[in-house]
Amino acid sequence: MAERKKLYEGKAKILYATEDPAVLVTYFKDDATAFNAQKRGTIANKGCINNAVSTHLFKLLEAQGVTTHWIASPNEREMWVKPVTIVPLEVVVRNLAAGSLCRQTGLALGTPLTPPLVEFYYKNDDLGDPLLTCDRIRAMDIASDDTVTELDRMARSINQILKDFFNSCSITLVDFKLEFGTLADGTLVLADEISPDTCRLWNQEETDESRRVMDKDRFRQDLGDVESGYQQVLDRILAHTN
Repeated sequence: MAERKKLYEGKAKILYATEDPAVLVTYFKDDATAFNAQKRGTIANKGCINNAVSTHLFKLLEAQGVTTHWIASPNEREMWVKPVTIVPLEVVVRNLAAGSLCRQTGLALGTPLTPPLVEFYYKNDDLGDPLLTCDRIRAMDIASDDTVTELDRMARSINQILKDFFNSCSITLVDFKLEFGTLADGTLVLADEISPDTCRLWNQEETDESRRVMDKDRFRQDLGDVESGYQQVLDRILAHTN
């Protein structure tokens, strides 16, 4: 796979083509952004950690019957993935109230959400990735009703698997973002990544609201020790992976 062409560069990853049309390469960067890229920085070794975390979680989900775009992870910064057409919706699953949900609703930080809340956001930086209703999704012709129903079902299934696994690592899965895509045959699969960049993760062994944070909120909120938080997540995942 020596020959490859850059297809896309995002905030955290670069996507390359290879000579095999059935294989793309995702390169994980150390760049960090927050607040729709209004805040920018670098987190040392973030790309390697996120690649490793995503690899282990994709393998966990595949073993539980969730189809993903993951093929292999040949080195510490790269992941081989299947080409997909991304559904332009970010699917956010919330187990506890945090972030924008608290700001927009007045719910207290950490309020349990039973059942978990599944939300859809339009993947559009120019519009600020707005929260959408099902009626708006239909009006905008972003996805069919059947696709939205399947996204909701898959997100809830993934949430249960990840929540149980993280709990075994003494980590609380507060909320997280998923992206999905369709293969050439129309199959809907989990894509993108699952990492401390895309999840809110709290250390169950810490009670302090700042010290318990193990995810990108350390960068967003200038809590310090960002690299340490990410590394702790990976270390615990590795310790609980067969």
